[in-house]
Amino acid sequence: MARIQPPAKVAVRDQLLTDRRRRPLVEVVAAARAIAEHLLAAPEVRRAATVAAYVSLDGEPGTGPLLEALRAAGKRVILPVLLPDGDLDWAPYDGPDGLVPASRGLLEPAGPRLGPDAVATADAVLVPGLAVDTSGVRLGRGGGSYDRALGRVPVGTFTCVLLYEGEVGVPVPVEPHDRRVGWAATPAGVVRLAS
Repeated sequence: MARIQPPAKVAVRDQLLTDRRRRPLVEVVAAARAIAEHLLAAPEVRRAATVAAYVSLDGEPGTGPLLEALRAAGKRVILPVLLPDGDLDWAPYDGPDGLVPASRGLLEPAGPRLGPDAVATADAVLVPGLAVDTSGVRLGRGGGSYDRALGRVPVGTFTCVLLYEGEVGVPVPVEPHDRRVGWAATPAGVVRLAS
């Protein structure tokens, strides 16, 4: 059963998605490279043995360069697999050739599933979003998948949302199920949030 979204949240989400659709491709590509560089330089990611990440959708800050750089650095990378109930399972990332088309335009790893609790084994968790406020409340696309996943992540784990500049510090309507993140990565750098 689909959750009913508060009107304020829907309005903020719609505006941010519109802004992203207007973003030039050259800016999207440059943002992907810059975010990858900043995250790879972050001590929490450098020290991580396992990184939970995701394959970006059209319009999102691209994760392709980041995923390849994490693999090249010897990190174990796990990616989400969307389950029918909207929860997330996880599977190892073995490169772009190991990704298969899935529902909702997603690309998912074709390898063996690790279970929804696998995200708790990651030393760094990178998540998508449309915006984040200064306290770490993240605005996603409305399915609640990442809020469930973040609920499994141990306190103190590096949790970071990947965004464009101008999407950090946006007032985000809060619901009881919303899970906060501790960091935001943009083309300008990685910033700690007040969560």
